[in-house]
Amino acid sequence: MKAPGLRPEARWWSPLSGDRIVCTLCPRGCKLRDGQDGFCSVRGNRGGTMRLLAHGRSSGFCIDPIEKKPLAQFLPGSRVLSFGTAGCNLACRFCQNWRISRARAEMLDGEPVAPEWIAAEAVRLGCRSVAFTYNDPVVFAEQALEVAAACRAARVRTVAVTAGYICPEPRAEFFAGMDAANVDLKGFCEEFYRRQCGARLGPVLETLEYLHRQTRVWLEVTTLLIPGLNDSLAELDRATDWFAAHLGAEVPWHFSAFHPDYHMLDIPPTAPESLARARHLALSKGLHYVYTGNVRDLDGGRTWCPQCGRCVIDRDGYRLTEWHLRAGRCGFCGGEIAGVFEEERAG
Repeated sequence: MKAPGLRPEARWWSPLSGDRIVCTLCPRGCKLRDGQDGFCSVRGNRGGTMRLLAHGRSSGFCIDPIEKKPLAQFLPGSRVLSFGTAGCNLACRFCQNWRISRARAEMLDGEPVAPEWIAAEAVRLGCRSVAFTYNDPVVFAEQALEVAAACRAARVRTVAVTAGYICPEPRAEFFAGMDAANVDLKGFCEEFYRRQCGARLGPVLETLEYLHRQTRVWLEVTTLLIPGLNDSLAELDRATDWFAAHLGAEVPWHFSAFHPDYHMLDIPPTAPESLARARHLALSKGLHYVYTGNVRDLDGGRTWCPQCGRCVIDRDGYRLTEWHLRAGRCGFCGGEIAGVFEEERAG
C-alpha cells in the first residue's frame, strides 16, 4: 500500500551506488542523492527512488485555437484544450513562459486531476485535441501518456509542444502516445544552445529526424528568431539546408518573432523583415510550407498550394477566413496538401 503523500515512481531512471540514482529521461542525465531534485525540479530522489513531484497536477487549462501551438496543418480551425504542469529541462534565457517553466512542483495549487476528466472536458468543450504545452511535456511524460491514453479512448487527439530534448528510449514511448508535435528548433548552433538554453543541439536534431522518419506523428517545427543571436543569414542558411535534406519539403516550419522577456529584456523585438527574410530563404530551398508568427503577416500566415501557388487556407492571425481544401487536396488544382484534415473546415 502506498504511503500517504508518496508521489508516483518515475519510469526512466536507474540506481547508482549508495542512495544515488540517475535520470535517464533526457540528455542531462541528472545524478541525484536522496532528497535532491533534478534540474527540471519536478523529478526527484526520494529514498533511492525517482519520484514524480508534480504528477497529476496542472498549472492551468485553456481553450486555444490549434494555430496558437502553432500547428497550421493539423485540424486547422479546431479548438485544443491546453495544459501544462511546472518545470523544464532547458534553461532558455529568452523563455516566454518562464513563470511556469522555472516553477517548482510545490507551487502548483489544487488536487490532482484524473486523465479521464481531462479527456471528458475536451469532449464537452468541443476540443478536437489536448495539447501538452506551457512547460515542456518531456518532464511530465508519464502524466502526458496517461492523459493521452484517456484521450485516445475518448477519440480526442493529442499534441506535444516540446523542445525535443529527450533520450531515445523514452522518446519512442512518449511520441507513441502523440498524434502531433510542434518541436522548437531554437537555433542551429551548438554555442547558442549551450549559452542560451543550457542544452545541446544534437539531441534535438535526432528527435526531429526520428519523428519524421520513424513515426506517424504529424510534425511541425518552430524557430523563435532573436535579433543578433540566431538570425544571421549564415546560420539560417545552414539550418534551411539541414531542414530540406533531413525533414524534406512537406514539414511545416514556423519562424516566430521574439519579444523581450525573462533574462533578455535588453534585446529588441524581431523585425517583421527578419521573419520575412527567413521565410523566403526556406522557400527558396524548396520547402513548401513556411509560416511567420507573433506578427501580423497575411502571406506568412496562409497555407499555399505547392502545385498551383494558390492560397488554400487563408488566415487573419489565428482566425481562418477562407478554406479551399477538399479531402486534403487543393480546391483549385487538386494537388495534395500535406497535413491532417477533416472533411470540412474544423470549428
